[in-house]
Amino acid sequence: MPLPNLLVILGPTATGKSDLAVFLAQGFNGEVISADSRQVYRGMDLGTGKITKTEMRGIPHHLLDVKHPSEQFSVAEYQELATKAITQIGSRPKLPILCGGTGQYIKAVIQGSELPAVPPNEELRAELETWETTDLAAELERLDPTRHETIDRNNRRRLIRAIEIARAIGVVPELKESAQYRTLAIGLTLDAEVLRRRIHDRLEARLTAGLLDEVERLHVFGHPVSKIGGLSWERLEALGLEYKYCAQFLQRLLAKEQMVQKLETEIWRYARRQMTWFKKFNPDTRWFHPDQRIEIESTVAKWLTQ
Repeated sequence: MPLPNLLVILGPTATGKSDLAVFLAQGFNGEVISADSRQVYRGMDLGTGKITKTEMRGIPHHLLDVKHPSEQFSVAEYQELATKAITQIGSRPKLPILCGGTGQYIKAVIQGSELPAVPPNEELRAELETWETTDLAAELERLDPTRHETIDRNNRRRLIRAIEIARAIGVVPELKESAQYRTLAIGLTLDAEVLRRRIHDRLEARLTAGLLDEVERLHVFGHPVSKIGGLSWERLEALGLEYKYCAQFLQRLLAKEQMVQKLETEIWRYARRQMTWFKKFNPDTRWFHPDQRIEIESTVAKWLTQ
């Protein structure tokens, strides 16, 4: 029996993955599954670059807005939900398109192995909370250099959890690729200066559209249709990047110019780490410039007919 097809769209932030996924879904009767660790949260829209209903152009999207932002969401949970979504999409039958920039989510789905279950260690967490963020990052690099390459090194919650796992079981073992899907991975890449400009322009657009209002609303109300209250400043900072630095600005810990500068620098560093990780993760990824729509479409068509 042939394996079900799975098309994957991956690459650094701000390269146009969501738009390409919609384009390919329209052309090949597909549905999109988000692979973004923050777009799973309700109310976190501008800061995560979540696709809008208009931008979806009628294409169904999955694994957006599945959790309240006060709740934790693990790779194992994502793997379970994404696997179910892929099965449901294939049964219609349509082409499942996994799209995003969270490498650990994509890896968990493609390789499909059981992820290590490590329960919380409250004593260790309490100790690590007293450490400086740079020391947490250094400890993770010592314990698990591979995970250190891709993690947001300013996100204390993720650093502490990664150290917790590494100390419990050692370096997380490489998952053996299972034969669940017949996969084609399309990667998007841009010249460094072009990507930096996109990051700058996108950040300005999000701030103009009300990013600071979104962060303040999350702090005060949480999510408007939820009974759960607002998020603490600590939780917002733990959500990383836009939420961290906007929260610091709203607490008057940063001037606006400092906030924007730090955000641009950290998003750029994150994009570089994403690119490094993706190129090591799957050497078979076909890399394209976002404007090479005809070439990408031809590659997908050939793959589907093979």
